[in-house]
Amino acid sequence: MEKVNLEHPESSSLDIVAENLKRLKKLFPETFIEGKVDFDVLRQLLGYELNDSKEKYGLEWPGKRDAWRLALAPSTGTLRPCPSESVDWNQSKNLMIEGDNLEVLKLLQKSYSGRVKFIYIDPPYNSGKDFIYDDNFHDNIHNYLQLTGQIDGEKRRLTSNPESSGRFHTNWLNMMLPRVKLARELLQHNGVMFISIDDREVATLRCLCDQIFGEENFFAQLPWQSRTSVQNDTDLSVQHEYLVGYARNRRKEHRRLKENNSNQWFEMPSFAAFPEPADIKRYRNPDGDPRGPWKTDPFDAPNIRENLTYPIENPVTGEEHWPPQGRHWRTEKSRYEHLLQDGRIVFGNGGGGRPQLKVFYEEKKLYGEVPTSWFDGNKYGTTMMGTKELQSHFQGVSPFSFPKPTKLLAELFKITARDEDIVLDFFAGSGTTAEAVMSYNCNQGAKLRYILVQLPEILDPAQKEQKVAADICDKLDKPRNIAEITKERIRRASIKISQENPDFDGDLGFRVFKLDTSNIRAWNPHPDQLEEELLSNLDHIEQDRTEQDILYELLLKFGLGLCASIKTKKIVGKNVHVVGDGSLIICLAQDLLAGEVEPLATGISDWIDATTRTSEAIVVFRDSAFADDVAKTNLVAILGQKGLGKVRSL
Repeated sequence: MEKVNLEHPESSSLDIVAENLKRLKKLFPETFIEGKVDFDVLRQLLGYELNDSKEKYGLEWPGKRDAWRLALAPSTGTLRPCPSESVDWNQSKNLMIEGDNLEVLKLLQKSYSGRVKFIYIDPPYNSGKDFIYDDNFHDNIHNYLQLTGQIDGEKRRLTSNPESSGRFHTNWLNMMLPRVKLARELLQHNGVMFISIDDREVATLRCLCDQIFGEENFFAQLPWQSRTSVQNDTDLSVQHEYLVGYARNRRKEHRRLKENNSNQWFEMPSFAAFPEPADIKRYRNPDGDPRGPWKTDPFDAPNIRENLTYPIENPVTGEEHWPPQGRHWRTEKSRYEHLLQDGRIVFGNGGGGRPQLKVFYEEKKLYGEVPTSWFDGNKYGTTMMGTKELQSHFQGVSPFSFPKPTKLLAELFKITARDEDIVLDFFAGSGTTAEAVMSYNCNQGAKLRYILVQLPEILDPAQKEQKVAADICDKLDKPRNIAEITKERIRRASIKISQENPDFDGDLGFRVFKLDTSNIRAWNPHPDQLEEELLSNLDHIEQDRTEQDILYELLLKFGLGLCASIKTKKIVGKNVHVVGDGSLIICLAQDLLAGEVEPLATGISDWIDATTRTSEAIVVFRDSAFADDVAKTNLVAILGQKGLGKVRSL
C-alpha cells in the first residue's frame, strides 16, 4: 500500500518548480543534462544568441531572487474547517479563509489552479504607514502563527515600511511578487486579475505584472474616481486611484462581440471584456416600428473601397449623397437596397439628411456597448460610499479606512464574469468583495462564488485607527483581529440582503477555514530515542486534530475543491467518506480488526455506483488502523479485485 507522507508529492501543496520542469522536459528534452537544465542549450533552441552581457531590460531590486524562490517553495500547512464560525456550512460554496495569503495561495494551487475567473485585490498602498507582510523563507507557517499570536514567541507587528528606510519599493515588491505570481497560476485561461493601487506604486506594479503576466496580457489601467470632495490642505487634491488589469491570456482577435463572431466568442480560451448591457434609454420608436425601439448609426465607415463607394439618392429630396472624404458605405449597393426596402435606412433631419442605419434594441442587446476606461465615481462608487456601506452594518461606525464600494466590484463583474465563475480576493480587508458578489447575484440573477483570504492581524485598541475594529470584536466576544471583522461584515451583509430580497434563493453563506500546520505529523526522531519514537509515532496524525480536519486536508492534497460534495456512510461501524463523483474514498477509522477488512472492502465497492467508478479512484486509510501487514495486504487485494486498486495510507 502506498504511503501518504510529507515527502510524498500528494502531501504538500503543488510543487510549481517540479511541474514547470516536467513541462519543459516534455517540450525540450535535449536541454536536460544529468537531470539539470542547460540554459545555454535552451537559449539556442529558442533562437537566442549566447550573450555574456549581464545588461538586460527589466525591473530589478534587492531580494527579487529570494521572492521568486518563496513563491515556488511548497507549503506544508493545511486549512482547518470551522463549521461553527460559518454560515450554511453544508450548502454554501463560498469560502472565507483566515491566514497568511502567501501560504493559502500555495495550498489552493492543487485544487484551484486554472479554475478562478476573476481576481481582485486591494493590497497595502505602500504609503509608509501601511504594514508589509513579514515573510519568512525558511518557515512561513511558524512565522504566521507567531505574528498572529497563536503560538508563544515574539508577537511582532507586521513590518512598517517608511520611505526613509531606503527599502521602500524593495520591501513592497518582495511582498507582492510571490503573491501575484501564485495568483496568476489560479486563473483560468480566460481569467483576469485587477489590482487597486495609487500613483505612488502604479508604475512599479505595471513593471512587476509585465514580468509575471507578460506585457501582451496587459488589459487596462483604469482611473477610478475614488472621491468627489476636494482636499484643501495640499497643493493638488487627488481624487483618483487605479485598477490595473492583467489577463492570463489576453485575446488578440475578436475582442469585440459582434454578429459575425457570436458563435465562437464566448468559447474562446482567452480573455476579452464582456460588453456592458445595452442602454435602452438610447433607443426610441418614433415611427411605431413593430420591431421595437431603435437608434441610428452612421451608414459610412473608415477607409475607401471602390465596391462600397457609390451614390445614394435621398427618396424625399432627390439629393445625391456620396460617402464622406476618406470613407465608404458600410455595404455594397445591393445590400443597401435590401436594407432600404426593409425599412432599415432612414434619412436624418426629417427625411432630408444623409442615410443612416436603423439599429434595433432587441437585435443589438446581446452585443451591448463597449465599456469605457474612465470609472466615474457616480457610476462606480467612491470610498465615501464604501464607508457608508460599512456604517450601515456596524451601527454608524466604520472599522476600516477608505473601503472600496460594492458598486465598483459589481461593475467589474459585468465585464469579466458569468455563470458560476469563482471570484478570489486574497487581501479581503473589510469584505467588500463578498458583499459585492452576493448583491450582484441577487440583482443580476447570477451565481458567482467567492473565495476570500484575510490575515487575522491582531488589532491594538491603543492605536486610534484600530480602536473601532477592536471595540467591535470586544462586543462580539471575538478575538481582536481583522479577520473577525471581515467575517462579521459578511454575516451582516448576508442577513440584510436576505431581508430586503425575501424571494432570493441564492448562496448567502460561507465556509470558514483557518491556516494551520499540517494534520499529518512529520517523523523526525532523535537518534537516542528511536525505539520510543517508533512505538509512539505509529499514528502519524496530530493528536488535537479531528476527522473532519484530516478529511479536508486530503481534499487539498489530492486536488479536490474545498466545496466538493462529501457523502458519509457507516460500513461495519466505520465512517466511509466518498468525495465528489467517487474519485476519492476515505476511511479514517483508528482500528480495523482482521474480520472487518473483507466486509468493509465489499461494502465500499457496493456503495460506489459502478457507473461513476473510475480506474483512477483512490482509497485512503490510516496506516495505524491495521492490526498487521496481513490485514493491509488483504484489504488492498480485495479492493483491487473490485476495481479500486489505488489504495493509500497515512
